[in-house]
Amino acid sequence: MNPLAIIDKYYPEENELKHILLVHSRAVADKALTLARSHPELGLDLRFVEEAALLHDIGIFRTDADGIHCHGTYPYICHGYLGAELVRAEGFPRHARVCERHTGAGLSLEDIVARGLPLPLRDLRPVSLEEQLICFADKFFSKTKLDVEKSIEKARKSVVKHGEEGGRRFDEWCRLFL
Repeated sequence: MNPLAIIDKYYPEENELKHILLVHSRAVADKALTLARSHPELGLDLRFVEEAALLHDIGIFRTDADGIHCHGTYPYICHGYLGAELVRAEGFPRHARVCERHTGAGLSLEDIVARGLPLPLRDLRPVSLEEQLICFADKFFSKTKLDVEKSIEKARKSVVKHGEEGGRRFDEWCRLFL
């Protein structure tokens, strides 16, 4: 599997959006790999971690987020499941699960229903350790400040705005991966 070839298929032009996607995704992949390598006892699949981290945000072009040059029709919160549809169609269901489960610290079905989110009505929380690691690593990087890694405090704060359950999950990940 070549994640960059898949990205090139959906982002054929060299433009600011593709640049944002590639820089952000590489930062997430590098952090996830660093954390994975510091915990060999977890037995994480490093190749999968890198591939899935590079693809986790592939669906952003289908959303409407002017600040990062996305001019699609869906709300930004949909980018995960939209990307999962693309990656699943490419024949990579395991990678697709990372796409759809990385928003916030993952979203439970109850949370999706209670908040009326425009998402599929199913549990969208990361399950495997690799899914959790990529979701965690993603919280340290934004797409608007590409050259800045957030502190643990700022990363946690960005998760808590989606609910305290996410904050508890983030704290668990700190204990597991840091």
